[in-house]
Parts: sequence; C-alpha cells; structure tokens
Amino acid sequence: MFKAMREEINGVKERDPAARSWVEIVLCYPGFHAIMLHRAAHWAWRRNLKLLGRVISQIGRFFTGIEIHPGAVIGTGFFVDHGMGVVIGETAEIGDRVTLYHDVTLGGVAPSIDSHSQRDQKRHPTLCDDVIVGSGAQILGPVTVGRCARVGANAVVTKDVPESVTVVGIPGRVIPRRGGGASQEFSPYGMPLGDLPDPVVRALDGLMEQVTALKARVDELEVQLESRSESPNAPEIHGEAAQAPSSPKI
Repeated sequence: MFKAMREEINGVKERDPAARSWVEIVLCYPGFHAIMLHRAAHWAWRRNLKLLGRVISQIGRFFTGIEIHPGAVIGTGFFVDHGMGVVIGETAEIGDRVTLYHDVTLGGVAPSIDSHSQRDQKRHPTLCDDVIVGSGAQILGPVTVGRCARVGANAVVTKDVPESVTVVGIPGRVIPRRGGGASQEFSPYGMPLGDLPDPVVRALDGLMEQVTALKARVDELEVQLESRSESPNAPEIHGEAAQAPSSPKI
C-alpha cells in the first residue's frame, strides 16, 4: 500500500508544478484521494465483494467529485488533475502514467435492448501508457488510445487512436504533432501550443493561396493581350479561330 502511495505521489509531483510537498498532495489533492479509494474498491471488487466495492467508490465520488467504477483497471502513476466531473466506466483499462483533467468521460457504448447481454463485454475505452486527456474530452466505447497519444480538450473520440498522435475536434481527428515521432514529454491538457492549429493563420494561408492563383491568371491574360495587340490578325485567345467578317446586308 505504501509503495502504491509513493508511486502516486511521485506521479503528481512530476506533472503538477503547483505540488510543493508530499504532505500537500496527501491532504489537498482530490485526484490522489480518488485513486487511493479506487485501489481499495478494486481490491474488494476482485474478491467478489461487489457491494463493498461500490460503496467505497461512492464514498470517493462524494468526497472528490471523481466517479471511478470499482471494476476499472488502472495502472501506476495515475493522475487526475483538478478532477471534478471525471467519469471512468466499469470495463475501462488505463495504463501507467496516464493523466486526465476535469470533466473527462471514459464512457461505454449505448446499451442494447437486452442490457444483460453486455454485462460481461468490453464497453469502455483502453488508454495505454503515458496518455494525456484534456478537460471535457469524451472517449466512448471499446476503443484503444495508443501509447503517448494526446486527446485535446472537448474532443470526442469514438475510434481507435494511434500511438504518439494528437487528436482534437468533434469527431476526433488527428493533427500533425510538432517534431513528430514518439514523445513522452508531458504536455498540460494534452495540447502544447505548437500542436494547436491557429484558425486565423489557416484562414490567411487560404487567402494567400487564392491571391497567388488569381495573380498568376492575370499575368497570363496580360501576356495573351499583349500578343494580340502586336499581331492584330492573330486568332482569338484561348485557341479560338478568328471569326470571318460577315457579308454586308443588302
């Protein structure tokens, strides 16, 4: 138990610069309280003490605002920053050194008509090691989020996420990560500034492309106009044949 506490405290220290001491973490961090209570609830759940596990998890939910089903499997170094509104479902699996921010949901798929048929099935996400999920994000269904992946704030993920990518938007889509390749460097809220596409810059880039294309077309038309002025009898531009003069009307 003390080894588990030490690993959780070290995880908080590594990823939260506001944590000044282990005493502060133990007394003031709801994410730490939630994971320690979950360890106890999961212990009871695995020993078929289902009701006791649910009671412990409800106590954790009441005191921390973080709802973790006792059946969820969570690795070491788990860190919930701020924490309020986090929901983790029964069949969720979370690897080591995973970070979640407030209002994150690891939810299950919509139940079928016969909810009993899904009781023993995988319904919730799997988060591999070193994943970061930003505030308000929702990861739904039995999807897998690969190692070192980042899910941006308010993203909605319903499909598998590859390793070492950043996912944003509704539905979640992959955007290029600065530097590329796998990286375990911690990024608060899962979205370093360099990874976030600037909508103003993107709009300006689109306008510049259109201006460049229009300028090229204008230059082409000017060249064709100059060639016609130098050769009055030259055929029409765009390859059209010169029209024959019409016969005078009688």
